[in-house]
Amino acid sequence: MKPGADVVIDLDLVRLLLREQHPDLAELPLAPSVDGWDNVTVRLGDELAVRLPRRAVAVALLGHEQRWLPEIAPLLPVAVPVPVRTGTPSAAFERPWSVVPWIDGERAADAPRASRTAWAADLATALAALHVPAPAGAPHNPVRAVPLADRDSAVAPRLTGAEWARVREIWRAGVAAPAWAGPPVWVHGDPHPGNVLVRRRPDRLAALIDFGDLSAGDHSCDLAAAWLHLDAVGRVAFTDTYDALRPAADPGRWERAAAWAVAMASAVVVMASDDDANAGWAHEALTELADGGSTPQAAVSSRD
Repeated sequence: MKPGADVVIDLDLVRLLLREQHPDLAELPLAPSVDGWDNVTVRLGDELAVRLPRRAVAVALLGHEQRWLPEIAPLLPVAVPVPVRTGTPSAAFERPWSVVPWIDGERAADAPRASRTAWAADLATALAALHVPAPAGAPHNPVRAVPLADRDSAVAPRLTGAEWARVREIWRAGVAAPAWAGPPVWVHGDPHPGNVLVRRRPDRLAALIDFGDLSAGDHSCDLAAAWLHLDAVGRVAFTDTYDALRPAADPGRWERAAAWAVAMASAVVVMASDDDANAGWAHEALTELADGGSTPQAAVSSRD
């Protein structure tokens, strides 16, 4: 099941915190927006939102956003929710929190998979722009952008049973693939379709959001987006664009990326089957991965 909150966050609390620390914003309208795995987001007026950790483990993650997003956002060709105000722990709420821009758009998860080909190359471009060497002191995330062998003891037990046979092969191929030999690069860490905003008619990429899993490491973690978001046609556009922008020798890139997609999607399906916000894209991604046309090798060879 989706992890439970260890603190109650409601509109009254958000109003109280604003009055304490940002009184010029305190009388703007408040509306519930997102109750995620790690954070609650409340819309504040027309242009802002308040982001608060709902679990203790998310406190450090929100701190990473506050520290690093101002430096990372200028690298990217799409909108990023850089905090415009910060909140400090108080008697009312003993955790930091942020006021961020409200970015208009709909979750990519709510757009038909076939429509996403229109912005597949733009997503690859945005991730390639992010994937530059990270500075000393960049955060380390033990469950993202690490060698896949480090995650095998957590992921492999989820993939038992005949119904997991095909994706189990993909996971094993990723673990066995050549590791990333370059320097640690910035990685979003959780680029699933709930964390990408798009605009429709025409379909286009609008923003990358929720950088709580931001870390430095292997970029193939983010390239799982090729399966999490896209069908076979979209993956061709995505992989072609990314390889053109980041052509460094990396023979295991797409095998590792597909394995990361297995890890992310299976976590939702097995551990949080009641998570209606994410179950759809997770099941779709596993179907893409299990399909004969969406193996790691096919994602590349289909371009020939």
